[in-house]
Amino acid sequence: MNDKRTIITVPDLKSFFFQSLDELNNKSLCPVPQAAIFYSSVVLDRHALSETYFEEEEGRLREKILGTKLLEATGMTREEQRRTYQEVGDTALMLCGYFAESVTRKKILDTGYYQQLGYTAYSRLNGLVPRHMEMPSFFGVLASSFVPLTTLIGMLASRDRFDNDRHLIFQRALSDVASEQELLAGGIQPAIRKVS
Repeated sequence: MNDKRTIITVPDLKSFFFQSLDELNNKSLCPVPQAAIFYSSVVLDRHALSETYFEEEEGRLREKILGTKLLEATGMTREEQRRTYQEVGDTALMLCGYFAESVTRKKILDTGYYQQLGYTAYSRLNGLVPRHMEMPSFFGVLASSFVPLTTLIGMLASRDRFDNDRHLIFQRALSDVASEQELLAGGIQPAIRKVS
C-alpha cells in the first residue's frame, strides 16, 4: 500500500489555509477578492475544533440551529446582532465549504439552505459593520462571493481528504446539484443545456 500522506509544517493553520485557498483562487475562472480569502482562512482556523459547531443548552450539547439564530437576531441589541450574524455566516461558510459532503449526506437540509443563511447573515452584518479590514462593504462582498468561496473551501477539503481538488465538485455535478457558478469557480466549464 502506497500511503501518500504527508505532515504539513507551517507556522499556523491560518497561514496554511490562506496559502492553499489563494493557490486555488488563482486557478479559478471566477476568483474572489483576496480579502475574502484571508477572512476565510481565519474562519477555517477558528472552526478547526468541532466544539464551535455546538452550543450548550440546559447542560447538554446540541448542534447550533442557524436558521433560528438568524431569526432571533432581529430582537437583539446591535452588538448581539453583529456577533450572531457573524457566527451564522461563518458557520454556514464552513458547512457549505469544508463539510459540504456531510451536509449533503444528511439530506434533511442541503447546502442551498445554508448558502442562503450565510448570504443573508453576511448581508445583514454588512448593514451593521459597513467597513471591515480597511475595506468598505466588506461583508457585502463576502455575501456576494459566498458560493465561489464555499466552492474553493470545498476543493481544499477534497484535496485534504482525497488529494484531488475537484472531487467534491465532480460529485455534485454528477448528482446534478452543482450550480453553473460553482462549476466555473472550480475551473470546470459547464455543458451548454439545450432548451426545447
